[in-house]
Amino acid sequence: MIVLITGSNGLLGQKIVRQLLNSKVPFIASSQGENRNPDCPEEVYRKMDITSNVEISTVFQEIKPTHVIHTAALTNVDYCELNPELCYALNVEATSILINKAIEINAHFQLLSSDFIFDGENGPYAETDAPNPLSHYAKSKWQAEQLLHLGSYKNWSIVRTIIVYGQGYQLSRSNLILWAKESLLAQQEISVIDDQFRAPTWADDLAWACIKICQEGKLGVYNACGPETLSIYEIVLRIATFYNCDKNLIKKINSKYLNQAAIRPPKTGLVLTKSVNEFGYSPKLLEETLALLD
Repeated sequence: MIVLITGSNGLLGQKIVRQLLNSKVPFIASSQGENRNPDCPEEVYRKMDITSNVEISTVFQEIKPTHVIHTAALTNVDYCELNPELCYALNVEATSILINKAIEINAHFQLLSSDFIFDGENGPYAETDAPNPLSHYAKSKWQAEQLLHLGSYKNWSIVRTIIVYGQGYQLSRSNLILWAKESLLAQQEISVIDDQFRAPTWADDLAWACIKICQEGKLGVYNACGPETLSIYEIVLRIATFYNCDKNLIKKINSKYLNQAAIRPPKTGLVLTKSVNEFGYSPKLLEETLALLD
């Protein structure tokens, strides 16, 4: 087994790298720029632009991975809405190139997908529920999924998740939990929406699920998110309670006042029964993970 990770500089990519190192599973980590993860040895890192057929071919020919875990994506939902062509290029066209390379060597291809492929009217969602993406980002993730669903190649898995959080090195973006924690501990007033519901996902749990699916040869779609679906306001309130912060700093607002470019589904959440039963997925509660943050 040798795993190729795309997006290894991202939060999930860094967690996958650490767990593969700890379990001594051979891997190659890749991202577009330099290696920003001090946990990742330089000898197992490769620069790889996922939109470049040439660069991808070079890496695949060199290492001949048995498994590809494709975490790289453009995930800023509003940026995707304002830049739909770039969103499509990075989230769909690049995925197509990677899938085709995996097919050439019969490698297992794993795609990370999102709860945003659903419209949020009837959450939580099982793997078999019908998607109805609302934004360019959501549509791009569903289109990427369709490359696998509709193709003749069957050696693949799709892992759907929600609001991934945790700590990493030199990340390009923060995440909801860290932002709330840092703001509240600094006694800064924050505005938090109360009309959207999500199941925040500890990055280490998600990394474990991605690897476990590969190790056990699981095929098809699997949900892997946090165990509780909560309003964004309730998530932040529980963070404030855990760190004994002033709850008056949290100002409840409606999402319509944010004037966001992209439409978000009001309530998602993912049903975890299949993942629990088939490979023992057991995600941590929010407070359990807060205890692990520095």
